[in-house]
Amino acid sequence: MEAPEGFKFSAVECGIKYENRFDLGLIYCEFPGVAWGVFTKNSVKAAPVLLGKKIIKSEVHRAIVVNSGNANACTGQEGLEDAKRIINDLAEHLKVSEKEVLPASTGVIGERLPVNKILPKLKDLVEGLSPLRIEDFAKAIMTTDTKPKISYREVNGIKVLGIAKGAGMIAPNMATMLAFILTDGVFQKETIKKLLPKFTEESFNRITIDGDTSTNDTVYLVSSNRKEVKDYQELKQAILDVMKELAYKIVEDGEGVTKVIRIVIKGAKTKKHAKELAHAVANSPLVKTAFYGADPNWGRLFSAMGKTGIEFAFDKVEVYLNGVCWVNNLKTCASEEELKKLMENKDQELIIKLKEGRQSYEVLTGDLTEKYIEINAMYRS
Repeated sequence: MEAPEGFKFSAVECGIKYENRFDLGLIYCEFPGVAWGVFTKNSVKAAPVLLGKKIIKSEVHRAIVVNSGNANACTGQEGLEDAKRIINDLAEHLKVSEKEVLPASTGVIGERLPVNKILPKLKDLVEGLSPLRIEDFAKAIMTTDTKPKISYREVNGIKVLGIAKGAGMIAPNMATMLAFILTDGVFQKETIKKLLPKFTEESFNRITIDGDTSTNDTVYLVSSNRKEVKDYQELKQAILDVMKELAYKIVEDGEGVTKVIRIVIKGAKTKKHAKELAHAVANSPLVKTAFYGADPNWGRLFSAMGKTGIEFAFDKVEVYLNGVCWVNNLKTCASEEELKKLMENKDQELIIKLKEGRQSYEVLTGDLTEKYIEINAMYRS
């Protein structure tokens, strides 16, 4: 794995929430880069999201600065000024315009950023830049994550690197996460602007851990524009593959998650119906705890779909668990012993065939365990 040409990374310890761990990260592009971003749809938006939505409209972008441990959300005008001060000081150290520096934050909501701890570390952050410090940056943006999340592809000599964080407060509408997708392939800003929302819908918007959407969700796609592209289709597919892999890694590392469940609705009348039904099953605590306990109680699936109010012929529904028929015409197809054994796998695939139409939708979710409660009872985020 190598950094796309032109990109360098850095991380330092500021003691924002915890001691002796990286909590401030920097991605720097040596060349005038182009970028676009997508952000949380939560009506309560953090200061870095409000600033990012404005700064992303600039023509050139050179850096992304990210802190963990503090979301800088619900901090009012003071929070905006804190974020601007960090951006302005960092821009001076990098010798770039403040309009070229994109912000992101993650962590506790409702507390002001400890600017007095961050500003003195900016010089070290810049001096520590290296194309080799990818993992250090990935560690700096973690909160309740248990491991860094990195994905990499290379096509025709063009590199695509993705780095993300996310483990709790994961829900559709941009999921609850930060993600940074970097490439050295040449892109026009308008192309990236169209591409990123579409690929986000096919990746990060199709994962859920607990149905909660955060105040800080941010995805940036940045190109250093160093290498001519011979096959844009292959490069676009590589970018989408990176985003999908990161989405899987987020669910896999979800708070307390022991199983990743791929839920596929097939044969719905409309795409909207398929999406609503898939999310209803994916967000159901009863379904999620059934998978945790390997309890093949298929009534929970039907109840979850029924609560949407969408009419469907539930007596004709077929359900398949990891390729094995589970339910057909409201009757169990396999033995309880076989189903329980199937439900013990780490990776689960649940296919629900409605026979109402031709539309389908897919969502990734995880099981719900005691560990989720333990983590969220202790960590305020």
